[in-house]
Amino acid sequence: MNNLLRKIDLTSLRLFVAVCQERNIARAAEREFIAPSAVSRRIAEIEAIIGLPVIHRESRGISVTPVGETVLRHAQAVIGSIEAMGAELSQFSSGAKGKVRLVGNLSAIVQFLPEDIAAFQRVFPNVDIDLEEQSSANVMRNILARTADLGICNAIAGADQFQQLPYRTDRLFLMVPGNHALSSAVAVGLADIVNERFVGLDSESALTQLLAQEAANLGAALNIKIRVSSLDALCRMVHVGLGIAVVPQQIGEMYINTLDVRLVPIRDPWAVRHLIVIFRDYEQLTATAASLVNFLVNKQ
Repeated sequence: MNNLLRKIDLTSLRLFVAVCQERNIARAAEREFIAPSAVSRRIAEIEAIIGLPVIHRESRGISVTPVGETVLRHAQAVIGSIEAMGAELSQFSSGAKGKVRLVGNLSAIVQFLPEDIAAFQRVFPNVDIDLEEQSSANVMRNILARTADLGICNAIAGADQFQQLPYRTDRLFLMVPGNHALSSAVAVGLADIVNERFVGLDSESALTQLLAQEAANLGAALNIKIRVSSLDALCRMVHVGLGIAVVPQQIGEMYINTLDVRLVPIRDPWAVRHLIVIFRDYEQLTATAASLVNFLVNKQ
């Protein structure tokens, strides 16, 4: 009885189970699309390995011996386990199960991704998502280094080296303290505020770089007195009067009722930004990652 694993193959077990279920070798052979003689040979091989009969051949079919009942019970368990494994593995190939490494910029993570990922996981509850926040520039570096499957960033210089799909549109507003002279303005342009005192994000932020470039186009440089690492801190600094700031609209609207701040539309074309999903090659994505891409780009 030693080394049964090496001696009995799955095909023999499957045919034996079919014979037991049909109680007839010919019917089992027809069901499995194989010659009856081949089925008989497989059963004989099992009996030779075990050294005991597993069926009795009778004029109208077969009967299963007590030894055969034991083999049948274990064979069904083995086949059931293999079938379950196949069903589970098929979830990976269909994108219904697996793991995705996603890196996104601050704007995407704070404004859009929480709701979108929650909706995705209601459809694909067995997919695990590792989400990391990075600047848009670092999002691209992660995709190049293959440390992430997908990235979400602003459509900035360098993004054209990746395959990309549109994700969301992000509109920028000016946030000012409630008592600021511009708090009741209908709209402003950067030229109107370039000499104001600003609160800004860190220097690698796509928003910071955008503002610096637009100010340079006006022949000026922003007067940034305080830099912070989060949009939450940015808004709170404006609230206490330490400066004005440019923020994504949805972020600003979160604080209108809790902080003493006002939002003013920015009329310049650069105030409308485009977020994109980037990856190296769609054809090389796992089915799970491709499912997430398709879900995100169709959630607009």
